[in-house]
Amino acid sequence: MLLIVRPQKRKTVQRVQTDRQTEISASHQSQGFQSNDNENERSQQPRGNDRPGQPDQMQPHEQTPLLTSDTDEGTHVTVEVHPRNTTPQMFKKLSLGKGLQLNRMSRAPPPGRKDLHAYPWDKSNLKSMTLDLQQFEKLDAYASELSVKNGVEELVKTLLQPARTDLEKVRAIWMWICHHIEYDVAGFHNKDQRFCEPKDVLQRGKSVCAGYAALFQQMCSIAGVQCMKLLGPCKGYGYRPGQPLTEDNEHAWNAVYLDGRWHLLDSTWGSGIIDDSCSKFTFQYNEFYFLTHPALFINNHFPDNSNWQLLKPALTLKEYEGNMLYNCNFYKLGLVTAHPDTPAFQTVNGKAAISIASRAPLSFMFHLNGIEEHGLMTLKKNGMKLEIYPQKTGNHKVRIFAKPPKGSENQYNGVLEYTLECSSVDTNMCFPKDLHQPVGPSWYTERQGFLRPSHPDPIIHTSDGQCAITFTLGKDLSVLPSLHSDNTSLTEDMTRRHVMQIRRGNQIEFKIRLPHAGKFVLKIFAKKKSDPGNYTYIFNYLISCPNTKVTWPLFPQNYNNWAEGYELLEPLAGILPANSNVQFKIKLHSIVKALVQAANTSRLTLSKDGYWKGTCNTSGCTEVFVMVQENANHKFYSYILKYEVETQ
Repeated sequence: MLLIVRPQKRKTVQRVQTDRQTEISASHQSQGFQSNDNENERSQQPRGNDRPGQPDQMQPHEQTPLLTSDTDEGTHVTVEVHPRNTTPQMFKKLSLGKGLQLNRMSRAPPPGRKDLHAYPWDKSNLKSMTLDLQQFEKLDAYASELSVKNGVEELVKTLLQPARTDLEKVRAIWMWICHHIEYDVAGFHNKDQRFCEPKDVLQRGKSVCAGYAALFQQMCSIAGVQCMKLLGPCKGYGYRPGQPLTEDNEHAWNAVYLDGRWHLLDSTWGSGIIDDSCSKFTFQYNEFYFLTHPALFINNHFPDNSNWQLLKPALTLKEYEGNMLYNCNFYKLGLVTAHPDTPAFQTVNGKAAISIASRAPLSFMFHLNGIEEHGLMTLKKNGMKLEIYPQKTGNHKVRIFAKPPKGSENQYNGVLEYTLECSSVDTNMCFPKDLHQPVGPSWYTERQGFLRPSHPDPIIHTSDGQCAITFTLGKDLSVLPSLHSDNTSLTEDMTRRHVMQIRRGNQIEFKIRLPHAGKFVLKIFAKKKSDPGNYTYIFNYLISCPNTKVTWPLFPQNYNNWAEGYELLEPLAGILPANSNVQFKIKLHSIVKALVQAANTSRLTLSKDGYWKGTCNTSGCTEVFVMVQENANHKFYSYILKYEVETQ
């Protein structure tokens, strides 16, 4: 007889046997963030395969453990007895007891070896191996539409008909589970209603995370792919950044052995999302959690055995708890880094600054305690910068959202969440309610045709209540500016008459005169000149003036015949003094006559420097008009400006 002694980890075996009685928490995404089952797996896990490699034809309840996610402690000895003149290889197809066969798959080395820690990551590849997802298009369509629920073995047999490689097998199994097994929200809230045996999960079409992981593992085992069910705390449903992890955060996921390495995946989080109260599940496929790179997977999955992090060096639980939570949307949208990189931080003199770097231009928004207020966000070509000025002391919740710039159908997805502690308030940084985020010019305004701004910063400070902003227009636009403030009763007409627009070819200038001190919002709307539709909001500035002596009047009202290229030099005030001689100087083109109409009519003359000049007396009138004649063959004049005269 031939004796073969195979040492195994004692605690490993005990752990597998115990874990088969355990059910744990599952994790899902809720509004762009993940969820977990809030269960304790270590005490009640359903029976099932909990090791990476199994015999091809072995049934789940008859398999013996090979490798588990536990620590190295003690050994267990397996003895195989063979006839003296035979070798173990001769018995590959012989039964050793009812239903039990020797494993024909080569045993995968456990993680922890030096070569298995080296997963290079250049922060651009989200996967742990190079994949061309287009190669899976036909397989994905087949797997997601296949409807077989008579049994796990029949399902796998039918599902893998088009699969040729282990990778394709894993992909087909992953895709089927993600599109056919829904998260069991009732089982999440009631342990007595949970069913996690693979056959039950398949029959009911729903389960919590332990059921997802168990079904995935058994299907891989039948397919001849070594698969491991992993356990550990996650940052999912109910988790808040910076909080300690408890048994309520327990979760289950899988690892598969492909091309000589272990790879991580989570079919629970790949299948869909649940709402904030974990009362409704929605199928919403998430590619991110298929063969996720370990450097990204560790953001919200912490295996009980640190070897299964597949990282070197491995994180400690304390480091994991204190690290910033970068969820899948952060990486899927091409975000690279964020500052601060801790989930909780404090204001400095009432101010908090957050910045994000991205690979491409993105649209961002933020919420402070659920509302977009008390902040100043500016877009960069590769990221954004946010300044927050809470108007109350205490702890505040800050959430950052992002979306691709193309297509209005794209929705904002949550990418970061912070806890902000404010010890003092900066009351000087209270923003007008009409201020829209982001503020100031950006890559977006450039795409809309507003190039080379004279003021690239979002805030314009003026001590005398006057300022001028210029742009080069890259498109043939019609532009409409307006001024807004919380501390004034500006009518719609007045919001436009505190801003004068001057066009010089493709150059546009906005002259602003504030009616009083305070903070104002300059909103800029535009449309194509050929477009008969409404103006579209483009962007805004914040204009600040602390001078309480500022009392600039309105600019004169201009009519539709105020043509592009006209420029008013004087008088700029829309209200003229009574009983006074007023000098006029206007740059006009393509006209033959210009005059000012008051109680009497005064003609303007064209000077050598190209301006129409003249004097008008305001006695005996309440309004003054500037009119032009564009064609000598026509006798009629067009109104271009209107002034009001002060009452005595």
